[in-house]
Amino acid sequence: MSWSRALKEAARSGLTVERAKLTPLVAIRGTAGVALVIGLCLWRGSPALAVSSAFGAFSSGIVTFQRSMRPRPVLALAVAGALAVSTFLGYLAAAHVLGFVVLLTGWTFLAGMAWAIGPVSGLAGTQTVAIMLVTVTLPTSVAGALEHAALIAFGGLVQATLTVLFPVRPWGIQRDALADALAAEADYARRLRHDPVAPFDPAPLMHARAASTVTRRQARRRPAQLHGPRGVAERVRPVLASLADPVVGAPVEGPERDRVRELLAAAGTVLDAVAHAVRYARPVRLPPEAMAALEVPATGPMLSGPARRTAYRLISLLADAVELADEPVEATRPTTEAERGHLLRPSVPRLVPVALRSLHREARWSSHIFRHALRVAAVAAAGYLLGTALPFGHGYWAPLAAVMVMRPDFAQTYARGVARFAGTVVGVAVGGGLMALTHPAPAVSAALAVVCVFLMYLLMRTGFSVTSACVAAYVVFLLGIAGAGWEQTVEERVVLTLLGGALAMFSYALFPAWETPRLRDRLADWLAANGRYALAVCDGYARPADRRPRQVREALLDARAARAAWETSEARAEKEPVRHRGLSLGAAHAAGGALAAMGRVTMILEAHLPEKDAEPSPGAAAFAEALRPALDRAAGAVREGARPDWSGPRAVWERWQAEDGQGGVAVRAAGLLLDALDDLTDALPASPGPDP
Repeated sequence: MSWSRALKEAARSGLTVERAKLTPLVAIRGTAGVALVIGLCLWRGSPALAVSSAFGAFSSGIVTFQRSMRPRPVLALAVAGALAVSTFLGYLAAAHVLGFVVLLTGWTFLAGMAWAIGPVSGLAGTQTVAIMLVTVTLPTSVAGALEHAALIAFGGLVQATLTVLFPVRPWGIQRDALADALAAEADYARRLRHDPVAPFDPAPLMHARAASTVTRRQARRRPAQLHGPRGVAERVRPVLASLADPVVGAPVEGPERDRVRELLAAAGTVLDAVAHAVRYARPVRLPPEAMAALEVPATGPMLSGPARRTAYRLISLLADAVELADEPVEATRPTTEAERGHLLRPSVPRLVPVALRSLHREARWSSHIFRHALRVAAVAAAGYLLGTALPFGHGYWAPLAAVMVMRPDFAQTYARGVARFAGTVVGVAVGGGLMALTHPAPAVSAALAVVCVFLMYLLMRTGFSVTSACVAAYVVFLLGIAGAGWEQTVEERVVLTLLGGALAMFSYALFPAWETPRLRDRLADWLAANGRYALAVCDGYARPADRRPRQVREALLDARAARAAWETSEARAEKEPVRHRGLSLGAAHAAGGALAAMGRVTMILEAHLPEKDAEPSPGAAAFAEALRPALDRAAGAVREGARPDWSGPRAVWERWQAEDGQGGVAVRAAGLLLDALDDLTDALPASPGPDP
């Protein structure tokens, strides 16, 4: 993609306003926290204290809207604590420009590295830099700095307290994640009716797993409906794929295929009903037609062989899903040791070693997180020095605008930069116009700032340009409390925001962290993870008595994580103005499709794993032994730009097929696995070439 097209696409993305589900009750609760803090500070303190404390409540409120499985009060308190520390340190160094620039650079670098922990941590780190830049401009002493920091922490405490006292749809994110996974399964079942090899995106299942990970305290209070349906959703997916597949399931046409379509339609209806019950905490409501379709016909079973066994398994799993979701919705205590220990999230103190390991893993030159941290730290320091040197005053707006828009990838940085500038122009125009026409008193300015906070919270998910406009107007009214002139505020805000956005964009052009050159490595990682999953399943056929379900499960999770990393890299590469280095986007898309097919076939193999007392399969053992070194060589070949060779496993499979006269599920699925690997080879070019 050329630079002009990439910038055009980024600008269009940044200015897009989307229709989103609004949460007015949550917005009112967050706004009440900000209003309470501002009101108390104006009543008992000064306008400067009101401005300072408002940022604490405002930022703590923002983080409670993020898609995190952590309890909202914990997030608010953690962010408020980080904001208070950054404020106090900033005050200590604010009197010395050089010292403050050094502190700002180091703190911004750490905030940039926080993206290695997760997006919520990255956002919180960005907020701490913003608060350091803004509040230190308000004159005070060391004792006053402690007072400002305490008020900012108090703002977070207020938000946390309101979250506890006025919960809005408790466990809502967890319910939505599980319901989305079940709804995705339902959609998958319906698509399989028309396309027996339809793809499935495992992202909803990954989100549901993350939502099911709870702390020990949460485990004692989790609603009964959230205990079991996710496990059923995990088990039903391979059963659906196996039933619909024309090689290991029913024939492509005929009465058996019609029966499969009927079962898939009924499965979609049941899964949708379970998803609705989980999402809204209601009993399951099933139409009689779906229940009738899941019964054995009066004329006897219409399916035979593996398809018949799979159909019975599907009916059993759907019954389990209905039973688990039709339980009472009140909080219940887990009853078994396995339930208490399953997917247990560590407490906040125990997350410290996990966070340190994440930071250490990304502390390398090739990491896009590390390069982002260096980039944003340099931009923050340069923006602060430039803003201070310009004759506008409030020079912190330049680095503030840059830090708020910068993200580890190119597309988000440019899109947010355009959206930030457009929203700022609109926000300061509206806010400045109202200030010029009405000349409001401090109390009225505070009320207008609270209205802007409410609009920002309410419209947060509609687009960054909308929220930027609300934030810009909020800052105009907030500074109006302290007596800042509106005409100076408007001019400074527009010019310095443009300067900060330009610095952010130029920094990515001068010091990029492109994803396109890493596509081959990501693809090789996905191939290796898929290979480990396939080998774990094949070992279950080769040595049923030694089969370890946990090993297969962990391999599946690794394969999903590798696929998610690949899809993220591919999506970023599509928006980058960079020529590929040996793997064009067309080839990457085809290769990704081949590996997705490989994962689907392995999942079908897993659905038919034999019992532990079954006879070992010598053919599966030989196939696994041939596939193992071939996968290792293939991963290296993909990284080096060569084409993988599957002739060894293909020869072993042909012997296995000749020896297996009945054509069992394992040998047929192994053939499909090799076909997917051959498709991968066909998708990859032999050596780097020019962009087509």
